Amino acid sequence: MAHRNRKLAARIAALGFSQAELARQVNGEIELLTGKPGNVTDADIRRWLRGETKWPQDRIRLCLEKVLGAGAEDLGFVPRKRIAPPEEDPVHRRALLTATSGAALAIAAPHTPGRGRLGVNDARRFHQDYVAILRQDQAMGGSRKVENLAVELASRIQSALAVSSSSTRVRNMLHRIAADVISSAAFAAIDASSPQRARAHLDKALTFAGLSRDTATIYHVWNHPTLTSSQRENRAEAVAGAEVMKRSSIARRDPLYASLGHIRNANGLVRLRHRSEALRALGDAERAFAHSTDEQRPEWIKFFDASEMDALSSFIWSALGDHGRAEYCLHRTLAAIPKGMARNRALYTAHLALAQARQGDLEPACATGGQAHALLPPSSGSRRTTHTLAATRKVIVASGSKSPEVVEWIEESSQWI
Repeated sequence: MAHRNRKLAARIAALGFSQAELARQVNGEIELLTGKPGNVTDADIRRWLRGETKWPQDRIRLCLEKVLGAGAEDLGFVPRKRIAPPEEDPVHRRALLTATSGAALAIAAPHTPGRGRLGVNDARRFHQDYVAILRQDQAMGGSRKVENLAVELASRIQSALAVSSSSTRVRNMLHRIAADVISSAAFAAIDASSPQRARAHLDKALTFAGLSRDTATIYHVWNHPTLTSSQRENRAEAVAGAEVMKRSSIARRDPLYASLGHIRNANGLVRLRHRSEALRALGDAERAFAHSTDEQRPEWIKFFDASEMDALSSFIWSALGDHGRAEYCLHRTLAAIPKGMARNRALYTAHLALAQARQGDLEPACATGGQAHALLPPSSGSRRTTHTLAATRKVIVASGSKSPEVVEWIEESSQWI
């Protein structure tokens, strides 16, 4: 008769996983490890808990160990038999454990502290992993692998916190990193035009941010619901989220945060057709940005520089029908955007094509649209970019132009939009 696996049940409870969530996490690890999605279900989890499965398959077991941050035997599983040293292939096991780094993204081997006391160096190593994921997102955009890596890193941080002791300072640091990491997962989902998936990440991020007791981190999380609300066309919710941002204590202290809050507010207001309020919010954003100074800030907000300010302004002018001014802002953006921001360069080049098409400059729009497609990395999942190119194509097709250049581009673009 099978005996209930109490160790596994205790570990799952300590980390706060539901059975369905644990299955999703394990499947994500299997995909990172093998390149193919896993097929673990909550029914499998229940079989483990009932003790019916005493020793899961190798790849499942290794991925479960990674998600729960503990060895299989510590999780209550019992090996079918003790494998003699000649048969136990340590090279094969190491290959399985390190396959993720080779098959997925160029990120250093994960650091997961064991039981004991967590220190500042542990937090710094987790932060380095987070920055690597952030850089990959900026380069690729919308990648499900980036999203999964962010979820996995947050899980490792959560596991470390569950099994180790730490000072209040270190614990707050780790909660802050976890919130930032899950926010990166949310943004990858937003870029992939999956707002529901993003909202699920943000619910978890908000919990971590609250535990961090850090106002900049809480602000970071609130920056994303304004985007998911826009994708879901809930403009009133987007405006409400921006109001929270611009009235936060960090925005009162730092003009850069105030500027981002105001411009998110302006983008929401203009889509509610509140023209004068949107222009006033844009002016507030520009004045606050002009008063911001270079200083040490969290890694995530470094995206909000002069080039991004122009890009976000272009969206407001476009919504107001001033496509010439939108084009001007986008030219400024592309002239100043940092080299590492490959996804944003492709995205804003696509918006430039759309602005040109809306002004009737069809041949330049076709050329710019082709550039945007060429700039987008093949592995990118940035559906925001492809959706913008699709909107550009729609405008160009509707023009009815018989120009050979335009007709050729319409035909060519049908293969990649």
